[in-house]
Amino acid sequence: MTRYGYFLASEEFSPAQLLDQARAAEQAGFDCLALSDHFHPWTDEQGQSAFVWTVIGALAQVTSLPVTTFVTCPTVRMHPALNAQAAATAGVLTNNRFRFGVGTGEALNEHVLGDAWPAADVRLEMLEEAVQVIRNLFTGDEVTHRGRHYTVENARLYTVPDEPVPIHVSGFGPKAAALAGRIGDGFVTMTPDEELVGQFRRSGGGHKPVLGGLKVCWGTDREEAVKTVHRMWPTQFLPGELGQVLPTPAHFEQASTLVTREAVAEGTVCGDAVDEHARALSAYAEAGFDEVYVGQIGPEQQGFFDFYRSEVLPGLRVN
Repeated sequence: MTRYGYFLASEEFSPAQLLDQARAAEQAGFDCLALSDHFHPWTDEQGQSAFVWTVIGALAQVTSLPVTTFVTCPTVRMHPALNAQAAATAGVLTNNRFRFGVGTGEALNEHVLGDAWPAADVRLEMLEEAVQVIRNLFTGDEVTHRGRHYTVENARLYTVPDEPVPIHVSGFGPKAAALAGRIGDGFVTMTPDEELVGQFRRSGGGHKPVLGGLKVCWGTDREEAVKTVHRMWPTQFLPGELGQVLPTPAHFEQASTLVTREAVAEGTVCGDAVDEHARALSAYAEAGFDEVYVGQIGPEQQGFFDFYRSEVLPGLRVN
């Protein structure tokens, strides 16, 4: 049966707000949590971007729900060995309830140390090597690795969970889906695309979990909700590879001037129509997803949680 989780947007909310949302999500009946990992927000309007590993440590103290990063880029900004240590500690703190979502990332977050931003095929190659390094370190054994992209010398993680942290690999195209099937413990993708799910499963994913999700804006005034999305998250409507190659929030703001309010209204679930919210989430279940995460855009958080607790989640679980 499909599980339904809540997405914590670290680009939009402060750490204290994220913790409040995690508590509210558990009380509302959500099954799990996902958390974005960013150095920058997409735009200055969003206005936040806390260090994900600190937030995960705090989440471990306030909720019993599983937590997955959606997603971490373990290749450029932080060396895979440091990501391995952070993820292993998160696994210990959460009593094996942490899942490490990884992907090839965006220049927005990864260029900040002045490193070159590689082409997509190179980023996939780097991700595969990084996952190999991380898995080797998860064993708790001493690791020395000399690869094309990374070197590790006599490294050992002394604090590791009883079971290795599952690594879920993100992808938005067939090459990435195939890589996820080959090296991942699960697959993360954000659209209910049956073909991508099939590519993952045919490439070695088999019956491993597929995770995805969407953002909505609950509110009693649909037009106000549309305005909120257009102000806070126009970036999710940018086409092609812009999301991967634009380097700063200012560049995303410039590109987002091309996103119309009509496009937002057509492409986002806004308002308080139960059937629209349920239909959007059900599309993922019908496409073969095992976990579906929904995030509420804007300040109407408690209203959203009340609405999902009483109106949306019960119907999804009956179906």
